[in-house]
Amino acid sequence: MHFTSQTALLALASAASAFDLSKANDLDGTVWPATSPAGSRLGARWNRPIKRQEGWNPPSSLVTPLQQVWDHCVNTYTDGLFGFKNYGWDQIMATQGKINVCVRWESDTPVSEAQRAQISTVVNQQYQRWFEWLYGFDNFPFQEVSTSVVGWAVKDASLLQGSTAGIDVYTDRDGEGAPQCAESCGRFFHQDGDYSGCPGGAERHYDNSLWLTDGMQGGAGGDWGQRIGAEYFIQSLGAENIHILLHEMGHSFGLDDFYDWTPAGITNFIMLAGSSTEVTEFDGWMLRNWWYELSRQRGWQS
Repeated sequence: MHFTSQTALLALASAASAFDLSKANDLDGTVWPATSPAGSRLGARWNRPIKRQEGWNPPSSLVTPLQQVWDHCVNTYTDGLFGFKNYGWDQIMATQGKINVCVRWESDTPVSEAQRAQISTVVNQQYQRWFEWLYGFDNFPFQEVSTSVVGWAVKDASLLQGSTAGIDVYTDRDGEGAPQCAESCGRFFHQDGDYSGCPGGAERHYDNSLWLTDGMQGGAGGDWGQRIGAEYFIQSLGAENIHILLHEMGHSFGLDDFYDWTPAGITNFIMLAGSSTEVTEFDGWMLRNWWYELSRQRGWQS
């Protein structure tokens, strides 16, 4: 089946200041085999600190591999790790702990009102798999980061069955003809926060695109959002962890791929594509490492 090529992602990246961390390997469906969960959860937020923690205090077994990962990021992010200003971190700080999502539905399959409501719920649930590692940690300022689907881009508005109240419907197209949410409302295109051209104003802007493409086997992710297969996503709506989406969400917050190396002693984590179906302790501490370093460099520590 046809899906918009990697060229479209490169065009998106060149359209504005972009940071696309997912390697081309992410688009290869063979790197995403059925994998076993890394371990069972004891609760919805089993990794929330019992009391608020300050500073950098990972388990001793993770200190060395975490340092290796951070050093690798600092040394290999070509435009400078701290110089880029549109990570997911920058987005949630600008919105005071909210993420607005616009779905790009690159499919001819109709979507029911009930499915759209479920998708909105599931996207928030998947983001919480990451954010639960931050609540209560090292002056992270939000008790909850809320995620809402505010818009849908489709080939034809008739694909959205039932009421569309509460969402913005777009029939815009990108350069390759794929449905695209209005550029006038997208943070990717307006990183200065000027949404004066957005019909609904700043309240109806979107921070991320969730790009769902028929026939796609892998994924892609960056500051612009995430892209995965439409069939895979719909079939996974009842799953606790949608592991390709979780991996691509990690990219939106700066986490790297590990196709060409792995940190010492760590072989099973969501950012090592195909090795885990869930966010592991090591993934969580990599995310915390980003907050620890970036919050101090950006002046976000309270």
